Amino acid sequence: MNIIKAHALPMVVGSSINYLMEDQANALTAAFENWYESGRTHAQRRSRGKYWLTYLALRFTGARLGEVQLVDDQNDIDWRNYEIRLRILKQKAPKKPVRSIPVPPNVTSSVANYLMNFPDEKRRVFRVDQGNFRRVFYERAKEAGIPRDLAHPHILRHTRATEFLKGGVPITIVQDILGHSALTTTAVYLRISGQEAKMILKDRGFI
Repeated sequence: MNIIKAHALPMVVGSSINYLMEDQANALTAAFENWYESGRTHAQRRSRGKYWLTYLALRFTGARLGEVQLVDDQNDIDWRNYEIRLRILKQKAPKKPVRSIPVPPNVTSSVANYLMNFPDEKRRVFRVDQGNFRRVFYERAKEAGIPRDLAHPHILRHTRATEFLKGGVPITIVQDILGHSALTTTAVYLRISGQEAKMILKDRGFI
């Protein structure tokens, strides 16, 4: 499988934020879903399902892994409005220590379906071991052809933030979704590369 290089967003301090391109993110999601669906035994699907749902929550909320692990599937999911409530872990948190993140309907419906099959997992859906989750993440990323330096859960946070800003979501909304205390932290994701800037200008008819 061909390995696709990710874009890099230069930061003010000279380092870079890497993120997954759309086809990479889709390939990673497909790898996770296939791994979950290939579980042959009841016990396998129970275990893999928790990792699959944790992945989905990370992918579509832009949250930190530790924040998703704290989600109570009985109290922190708004099934009607397709939202997941997250507790902010950082010490310098915004005024609201809890934030509600809208997610695609298939995320909450996947949790609901899992709980119908495994009702004894209530309140424990997202209780996964961080070390094991990182290992599973790396294995699925390898299957998806994603470079080793991008094969970690936090890449999904960078990816979601970049997607929002590229899609025209106001930066203040992205700040709230990510749980950043300072707007300058979120603004880092706006610092795109020169090559990508040229592509955007060309796409919008400026050059």
